[in-house]
Amino acid sequence: DTILNKKSKKKGRRNIYFMNRKFISKSNFVLRKVLNSKDNLDIIQDFIESFLKIKIKEIKLNPYLKSRENYLPKEENFGIVDVRVTLENGEEYNIGIQFIDGYYVQNKMLLYYAQIHANQLRYEKTRKVAKTITINLLDFCHFSGEEYHKKIFIDTNLDKYGKTEKMEFHVIELPKFHLLKDEKITKEKAWLIYLTGNRKILVEEVKHKYKEIDKLDKLLEKYWREEKME
Repeated sequence: DTILNKKSKKKGRRNIYFMNRKFISKSNFVLRKVLNSKDNLDIIQDFIESFLKIKIKEIKLNPYLKSRENYLPKEENFGIVDVRVTLENGEEYNIGIQFIDGYYVQNKMLLYYAQIHANQLRYEKTRKVAKTITINLLDFCHFSGEEYHKKIFIDTNLDKYGKTEKMEFHVIELPKFHLLKDEKITKEKAWLIYLTGNRKILVEEVKHKYKEIDKLDKLLEKYWREEKME
């Protein structure tokens, strides 16, 4: 059982999940088809700025997934989007976003991080190697503690200058997000309201207030209206 299921049992509620979570691994597919476009970089930038609390000056898609789809795990299981961002102070980061479904959370976090970080080697000397950060979205509870946004740092080996580089992972556990009465809705919380989607009045409110959330919602509506079996 997940932590959430255990809590539900104690309170006499119905369990939320009805399938072995080892079978679940498809949440990234639709979002990647919708978001992997230069036309939608504004949505990606807004999402990243909201959760990482950074200000982005420039953002570009890392296009490696399409070129390497025959060498990766099934394309629909491997991340939503990977971008290179430049901050206003000149710092550069590789940033990846993925949903993690089912079990093996640590494995999926590390595999995804390793893939988008190692991709930088394909650029050779055309751009410098930058720090990689991943945002990992979970629709279930995995870690102990009540905080919904957990930051994880792992020290790597010393580089040639004797410095350590910290691997940085952000984990967002959606079921742990709860908005208190009269609580101020920040941009991060607006995204969480939309992602959880279980408070319809608030969802409509944040769509009306924030153009990037509304744009993503319209893109998803369009996708499902036009999607056909191939």
